[in-house]
Amino acid sequence: MKYLDYIVDALAREAAWRYQPRSEPASEPTALVALALAAYGRDADAERARAWLAAAQNADGSVGVRAADHTPGWPTPLALLAWTLHDSPKSLESPSASDSPDYADCCRRATQWMLATVGESSPRQEYTGHDTSLTGWPWVVGTHSWVEPTAMSLLALRAVGLGKHARAREAATLLQDRLLDRGGCNYGNTVVLDQQLLPHVQPTGLALLALSGKEPATPLVAAALDYLAAELGPMTTAASLAWGLLGLAAFDRWPDAADSWLSAAAARAKRRGASHEMALLALAGLKQRSPLVHLNRQIA
Repeated sequence: MKYLDYIVDALAREAAWRYQPRSEPASEPTALVALALAAYGRDADAERARAWLAAAQNADGSVGVRAADHTPGWPTPLALLAWTLHDSPKSLESPSASDSPDYADCCRRATQWMLATVGESSPRQEYTGHDTSLTGWPWVVGTHSWVEPTAMSLLALRAVGLGKHARAREAATLLQDRLLDRGGCNYGNTVVLDQQLLPHVQPTGLALLALSGKEPATPLVAAALDYLAAELGPMTTAASLAWGLLGLAAFDRWPDAADSWLSAAAARAKRRGASHEMALLALAGLKQRSPLVHLNRQIA
């Protein structure tokens, strides 16, 4: 598909990767670009992104939001994925997700930091809706567990062979617990002041991607899939569209019109110079062959 070629070429030409032009290079866009370029067989360009992440890694193993901003460390699982997933479409039939020798120490220290980082928990209270005793990952150390950092961390633990670790199992339980009866999930809570919160596309897509694998879909997962299938469309913003489609692809629910949505979103993201959006759209464009989808099918 032509739109995939031109956004991958645009990403490969960049000297550094940012949320928007003239802003500082940032860890999330760089990690997503590394994943996308490697997935399209552009490993020499992906290596530049992986090396930037390694240089930005803190002594404690975490990776901050930018090279000069050492905290918060929520991009760490994305960096870990970038250092471990090197599959391209030509090799996805027999993928691997092992540490590159050049980044083995980076992976070890990032994994140690992730395993030591926990969201704040408390005894479960009925009025909260979700189970506050479950531990996942926070956006900022010292705060409650949230859906997106927990989903990213679960994916990263699977990439380094820790998919059956106690932290990974609890993360999957937490993500299931945060799914809403009406379908989908919010960013963290399920109920506030006795009112069930509204679902949002991006956290729902990430949660479903992390919950995919070899186990049958639960009723809550099935409801979340139906929510995404009904909610995604040509007006969905780029990052939400990409994560939503990756969540659907992980359960073989690719919408018929998705390629046209991706093409239009890619053109908008390229005009804005949004590296993270272009990278996400490129990863989503691989559908079931995306390394983030294939990871769970092979390792979950």
